[in-house]
Amino acid sequence: MSDASQVDVAIVGAGAAGLAAARELSNRGTSFVLLEASHRIGGRGYTEEILPGQPFDLGCHWMHSASLNPFVKIADEFGFTYTKGSYPKGGHWDGSWISEDDISEIDTYFEQQFNSMAKIIASGKDCSVFEASDREHKWTSLFDYIASLNSSSDVDQVSIADVLAYNDTDENWPVKQGFGELICRYGADIPVSLNSAVKSIDWSGKGVKLETAKCTIHAKHALITVSTGILAANDIRFTPELPPWKQEAISALSLGNHNRICLAFSEDAFGSDASEGFTTNAIDGEPMSFQIKPFGLNQVEAVTGGRFADWLERAGQQASIDYVEKKLQAVFGSDITKRVVARIVTAWRGDPWVKGAYSSAQPGKAHQRKELAKSIDDKLFFAGEATSSDAYATAHGAYLSGISAAQAMTQVYKEVQ
Repeated sequence: MSDASQVDVAIVGAGAAGLAAARELSNRGTSFVLLEASHRIGGRGYTEEILPGQPFDLGCHWMHSASLNPFVKIADEFGFTYTKGSYPKGGHWDGSWISEDDISEIDTYFEQQFNSMAKIIASGKDCSVFEASDREHKWTSLFDYIASLNSSSDVDQVSIADVLAYNDTDENWPVKQGFGELICRYGADIPVSLNSAVKSIDWSGKGVKLETAKCTIHAKHALITVSTGILAANDIRFTPELPPWKQEAISALSLGNHNRICLAFSEDAFGSDASEGFTTNAIDGEPMSFQIKPFGLNQVEAVTGGRFADWLERAGQQASIDYVEKKLQAVFGSDITKRVVARIVTAWRGDPWVKGAYSSAQPGKAHQRKELAKSIDDKLFFAGEATSSDAYATAHGAYLSGISAAQAMTQVYKEVQ
C-alpha cells in the first residue's frame, strides 16, 4: 500500500471486528483502509488442517449463544456445516466414568455458584469468582477449570459481575469447516493491507495519522480493534497518550490464555460407542476436556485455560502433547496413542499480534468494558471482543462491536458535513 492522502476511516486489525466494520462502512459509502499486522485475516479466528481434509480451529471454535449469533446466518449463506447443541457433559473422574447422578450433582453445584454470585451482585457488591464460590465441594476443581476456559483467566482474577453479564443461551455450535475459515470466507472480498503493523497513531491534529512500515495513512477517524494485550504492551504509540481513563480500562480487561491441542489418528481408536466429549482429572495436574472424533474425524481436541495454559505453553509444544497423551492413556490405556500420526498445539500468549486469548474483567472492573468501547474526541474509536459487555470473549461479540463502531463513526462523519 502506498501513502494514502486521506480516507474517512483507518481500521487497525482485520479480525472479526475489523472485517465487520469494513463491510458496514463500505455499505454506507464511507472510504476506509484496513490494516492488519499479521500475514492473514481472521485475528483469533484461525483454522488450519492437521491432516488433509481435517480442519482444526486454533482459535474460536464454537458459535456461542447461537440463536443470537450473526455468524449462524453467515454460515448458512456460505454453506458451512455445524452441529446444534452445546458442550458434552461426559466425565471421567477419580478413575471412573461419571454417572447421570453425578451430572445432576454437577449441574446443581454449578447452579448454586451462579446463584451465590447473583446474590452478591444484588447486594451492590462485586468480587472474584473465587470469593463467591464454594471452595470445599467435590466438584470445585471442575468448576474452576470450566471457568478458566470461559474467561481464559483463573477464578481469583475474574469479576462475578462480568461473568453474570455474559448473555449465555447454552447454544454452542461447532463449525465443521472451522470457525476461523468461516470468518475468513466472510472477509475474503474486503480489501486488506497485510503485514502492515501500525506503529503509531497521532491524533493531535484535526484528523489522525497512522504510521506503518509500509506507509503513512491520513484519516478522519481511526478504529482500533486490536486486543487489549497489544494495547497494554504499548505496541502502538499514541500521540498524545491515551487518557488515563482509557488506559485504566485497557489494564482492567487483560488477556488470559486459552490453548487448544489436537491429535490426529490413523484410524478410529475409540469405537462407535465413545463419548463425544468428556472432562477428566486423570493423573496429577489440572482437569482437561476432550472432544472425541468431532464431526466423525479421527482426531481428539483438548483445551487448557488460565495460568495452567500459560505454564504449559511456556514448557513448549512437546510438553503440551505429552500432557494430553498421558491424560488419554490414563483413561483409555497406554495403547491409545500408538495410532497418533499428527499433532498441533496453539500458543496464543506468544502470538505477537494478540498476546493472549481473550479478555476478562478483573474484580470490580466489569464496567470498564463500556469505557473501553467509548470513543475519544470523535477521532479514536474502539471495537473488539473486550468492548462487548455481554458477548465478550466471542467472535460474534467482536463482530457486533465492529458494526456498532462503524455506525457511530458514520454518524459523526454526517454531523460534521
